[in-house]
Amino acid sequence: MTRKERYQGILDYFAQAQPEVETELNYSNPYELIVAVALSAQCTDKRVNMVTPKIFEDFPTVAHLAATHFDELFPYIKSISYPNNKTKHLIGMAKMLVEDFNSEVPATVEELVKLPGVGRKTANVIVSVIYNQPAMAVDTHVFRVSKRMGLVNQNASTPLEVEKQLMRHIPKEVVPKAHHWLILHGRYICLARKPKCEDCKISAFCRSFEKGAFI
Repeated sequence: MTRKERYQGILDYFAQAQPEVETELNYSNPYELIVAVALSAQCTDKRVNMVTPKIFEDFPTVAHLAATHFDELFPYIKSISYPNNKTKHLIGMAKMLVEDFNSEVPATVEELVKLPGVGRKTANVIVSVIYNQPAMAVDTHVFRVSKRMGLVNQNASTPLEVEKQLMRHIPKEVVPKAHHWLILHGRYICLARKPKCEDCKISAFCRSFEKGAFI
């Protein structure tokens, strides 16, 4: 099977099975999403969704968050992974948004990555989800699934390498949805330790399954 055929089969399946797909993080505006995504690094969306309602209630705007201090914000975040760093980053991010971006979340990856606690993955999520730009955020799920299924080269060793290869093969208009398709497939079907190949509807296009790796 060629790589083109593999991509076509996988994308066609998802387009039919999940025509409408979105992030599982709860948010109602760009400010809330960037806070949620920053908190979700190495943490589950489920856990993040448990703590953000109170944060958004008590710090309803980026200005409110920028005006707080570590000891006030930390209790809201202490159940999240790396709470010390994330507390500092959120306050720093909010202050920069207020001071440098007129309290608006930037629409470019180049501007977003200047913010404390915002790496390329987070920036790609923001421009994809909020601004519907063709940006592929590569988290652990996308990294694993893309290599396992044969969508990218096995020697791709960094998220950026995987991102570039995916972007070469996925049509730009499909990228925002494809990002979520791959994440959700990795989260619920193509698990890290024991993938649910028996429940997978795209195993016929999976390079690892083809080689008998999970049979």
